[in-house]
Amino acid sequence: MSFNLLDTVKGFFTHEMVSKAAGYLGESESTIKKSLEAVIPVSLAGIVQKAEDGNIESLLNLGKEAFGTGILSKPGDNFSSAGGGVPSIGPGLISSLFGDKFGSIANAISSFTGSKGTTSSSLFGSVVPLALAVLGKYASDNNASPGAISSLLGGMKNSILSAIPSGLNLPGLPGGSAFKAASVPPSGQPEPVSRGNKWLAPLLLALAAILLLWWLMKTCKTPAETPVAASPDTVVMEKTGTLTLTKEPLKVVLPNRVELDAYKGGIEDLLVAFLNDPASEPGKDNWFDFTDLNFKFGTAEIVPESRKEINNIVEILKAYPNAKIKVGGYTDKVGEEAANKKLSGERAAAVAAELKTAGVGSQVEGAEGYGSEFAKYPPTAPDEDRAKDRRVSVSVRAK
Repeated sequence: MSFNLLDTVKGFFTHEMVSKAAGYLGESESTIKKSLEAVIPVSLAGIVQKAEDGNIESLLNLGKEAFGTGILSKPGDNFSSAGGGVPSIGPGLISSLFGDKFGSIANAISSFTGSKGTTSSSLFGSVVPLALAVLGKYASDNNASPGAISSLLGGMKNSILSAIPSGLNLPGLPGGSAFKAASVPPSGQPEPVSRGNKWLAPLLLALAAILLLWWLMKTCKTPAETPVAASPDTVVMEKTGTLTLTKEPLKVVLPNRVELDAYKGGIEDLLVAFLNDPASEPGKDNWFDFTDLNFKFGTAEIVPESRKEINNIVEILKAYPNAKIKVGGYTDKVGEEAANKKLSGERAAAVAAELKTAGVGSQVEGAEGYGSEFAKYPPTAPDEDRAKDRRVSVSVRAK
């Protein structure tokens, strides 16, 4: 049987997977199904477009990277707090395929399906890595050359584009022939192109959606002994420049009936879910990233606005007296490594000191700074990539 990328990717989204996604994202199963009917072919159209633009080798590298994460063996982890939500590589892969078009695409699909604004973005964060992993596995299993993969995708283009729902309008996507073709109605006549200043709204939506995905990515677990703290030049966890993420408020209820004001997918949400899960195992392989932890420039001084999240961790530790944690800090590769390691250690220690001052010091096993030793991105990488290497995290060592 010949390989069909569209059918293969669809095959992962069984009834069980749809049900799991619906529960995790707070949507009905019918809304998730309708969203996937758009997200899957549009994701594949982005893959086809990248190949047509002459980036087939880059595309294959993305496929191998996605396949190497093991996502094909555990796709359901994308829709559970324990699994971490959107894979950490998701936002980067989406950016590689769609660039600044993504905000318009995600918003159009949300409007078309009637889903929440975050739903289509989250589904893209799962579908794109999965689709690229499928492609990477096929290329590896068949020792396929870039030319062979390019021809394969070219042969699938029409079926992929025809799978995009006919009522889905994807305007404002310049330079994307695949999407232009997808926007042609059944009559064969192209839809009129919107002009004037209507480009502004898609641009703003693009910025918001990309930032949202970056935040979702940050909820994923970090590798063993690779927690991250802020770099010397900036320590803003969920902010870049002057842009601030829009997050979904959530009440986290603790066993002692204390309620915490938090955000869905934030450190409080994920940490409590881990502590409540009898199947979760403490150890150096689980890390939970602060999302609202900021320091003054070039120092380990925590800004006042960050104390709310630290106070929430204090309340969590009080509610789970058997829990013990370690605080870790990591930086990106910008600057001297000795300075990076020193500052990351000071910032991890500052967080641990706050917890001890609040009366839960016996539950803090230590604090360590790792500098840029495990940073994945070079100093020349875009800041949105290097930001993934700058975090402060806590690891559960006992529960």
